[in-house]
Amino acid sequence: MTEAELIDIARESILVMIKVAAPTLLTGLAVGLIISIFQALTQIQEMTLTFVPKVLLVFASMIIFLPFMLNTLIDYWKMIMDRIIAGGGG
Repeated sequence: MTEAELIDIARESILVMIKVAAPTLLTGLAVGLIISIFQALTQIQEMTLTFVPKVLLVFASMIIFLPFMLNTLIDYWKMIMDRIIAGGGG
């Protein structure tokens, strides 16, 4: 296996990690932003107001996006297994 192939696998791994993590991270970011704006407008500074909805919606987004995440990981795993079967070649 050459350096170029290793770099290609590393790049693909990072892209897969971003694809899998993005839906839940973006959901948490959006919910946090909305709640922060709400808190700034109403001047309510309750910590559970931030934590509970964010956790619930992040878990809900994980359930909704789980098929996409699983398909992404399965495709990546198949690509890695194909490379191993081919002897490490591209």
